Amino acid sequence: MHDRMLAWRRASRHDAGMKPYRLIQTPTLEIAVEESGPPDGPPAVLLHGFPFSPRGYDQVAPLLASAGMRVLVPFLRGYGPTRFLHAETLRSGQQAALGKDLLDLLDALGIESAVMGGYDWGGRAACVVAALWPERCAGLATCTGYNIQNIPAAVKPVAPAQESRWWYQYYFHTERGRAGLEANRDAIAQLLWRQWSPDWAFTSAEFEASAEAFANPDYVDVVIQSYRHRFGYAAGDPALEAIEAALATQPAITVPTINLHGETDGVGPLPATDTAARHFTGRYERRVLPKVGHNPPQEAPAAFARAMLDLAGR
Repeated sequence: MHDRMLAWRRASRHDAGMKPYRLIQTPTLEIAVEESGPPDGPPAVLLHGFPFSPRGYDQVAPLLASAGMRVLVPFLRGYGPTRFLHAETLRSGQQAALGKDLLDLLDALGIESAVMGGYDWGGRAACVVAALWPERCAGLATCTGYNIQNIPAAVKPVAPAQESRWWYQYYFHTERGRAGLEANRDAIAQLLWRQWSPDWAFTSAEFEASAEAFANPDYVDVVIQSYRHRFGYAAGDPALEAIEAALATQPAITVPTINLHGETDGVGPLPATDTAARHFTGRYERRVLPKVGHNPPQEAPAAFARAMLDLAGR
């Protein structure tokens, strides 16, 4: 792991094991962004989750680019070459931080509005922007529906079966869990991939391609803060309090939305009734993906790309 971290520090923008990327500076981060497609095409932003990376979109991005879209795939804070600008900035993974990072990226690139797609943390970032800054989101492809956390209600227990699916979150609430993530970040991620996507026979090469991004020096701090903050066990970034307050109201999402839900998602099971629908007041559709788990863009890239193109009117 130490060698991999050193490799990231030495990495150029065109290392053989990586796709070319741009470094985009925002007020908080230097964000590594992979870009493809015509630069004057309608923008599409694809956002990965935990514990994944932009490699999840390797089959989606070319489909969108070939349809004339400008495709942007950033590494989230704490992943890959993305870096914080200032040592004093809290290494937060809270939902307000993810949403603000996406908004700042759009501002830095001069993008007024984009079609957004994401799952897990990336779906959360896209939902935050769609809810609070709908003029910046031309359409939303979100996996498992409404990904904005209801933090004030987080201490209320849920069904035991669901509690068991969140074992890793409770593990990360402890210092043993922090030490475990530091020592076993790849092994934990690989276990979660298997549990969350039981029908996905990913290869070692596919996993390793994403696992490279976990060597970021801020990965552990960002992940731990994220899972503690969402249950009220860690303070948030004071600079983001206003955004968190707005999210605590569980704001409706008004932009056109396609909810892609994997039929065999092992962490967010498919509900018989679409309970997410009540949060969407604009055009909304749920598409169930058979034998797909928690990572739809990598497990069902054609279906994910189709949703993005439908939202873009292509």
